[in-house]
Amino acid sequence: MAYEWIIDALDQTWRSIDDVVRPQPSSAYDSLTACPGWSVRDVLSHLLGFELVLNGEAPPEHDDNYPEYVKNEIGRFNEGFVAAYRGLPGIEVLDRFMAVATRSIARLRALNDEDWERVGWSPEGERPYHRFQETRVLDSWIHLQDIRDALLEPADDHGPGEEIVVNRFEAAIPFVVGKRMQAPDGFTMQLNLSGRAGRTVMVAMAEGRCQPVAELATPPTTEISTPVALFWRLAAGRISADAFLRASATDVRGDRGAAQRFADAMRVMI
Repeated sequence: MAYEWIIDALDQTWRSIDDVVRPQPSSAYDSLTACPGWSVRDVLSHLLGFELVLNGEAPPEHDDNYPEYVKNEIGRFNEGFVAAYRGLPGIEVLDRFMAVATRSIARLRALNDEDWERVGWSPEGERPYHRFQETRVLDSWIHLQDIRDALLEPADDHGPGEEIVVNRFEAAIPFVVGKRMQAPDGFTMQLNLSGRAGRTVMVAMAEGRCQPVAELATPPTTEISTPVALFWRLAAGRISADAFLRASATDVRGDRGAAQRFADAMRVMI
């Protein structure tokens, strides 16, 4: 199957969530994560709810009184599940999530290539099903790290989810530089990412468009060196632009104002 790697990435990521959370005391489920208003239990409820809907169950009813941190339709959808399961013991939410995760993996393994290519609804709009499920890996892997951070076990779990997350955020850089920053023609940037999924990313502005390039003829206008772990947390909105730039592991050379504008614009996750 062409998309077996997506299924394997989901399976490994969800099993890692279980490995991290299951040994914890009941109080750990109330630990606050970097997601505004959400505890570890709430993150699990969000993951559980999404998979229940994908397996054919109706979302719970919710009144129109949403917390301030709910900003859009996806947020309202997520909050219905979070509110519905907030009164349950954390271990019960985890058990329910792992049960539906097992069903999801079995359902995905039964799909054929045509099913994976079919275009339909996703949080990003109409997308092929493989793109939607790749986004499920991204969401699940980042929430795995949210849970680890909340439990003061912040060493990232790597695995295939990390590659998907970093690749997705790397692909957004030309849009961030060209559209959000509106960098001028001639602007170049080099981003040096260190770590297991490290890489060097170079982009250049020409004729009003930002494109990735294999090399730069002159030193970049702005060069940022930082760990992968800080880069994806910036892109996912888990740390602020100022925290990213002030971190001792982040080094900026060249136009620091452009580095600030890049960091301000790099939050790309819904």
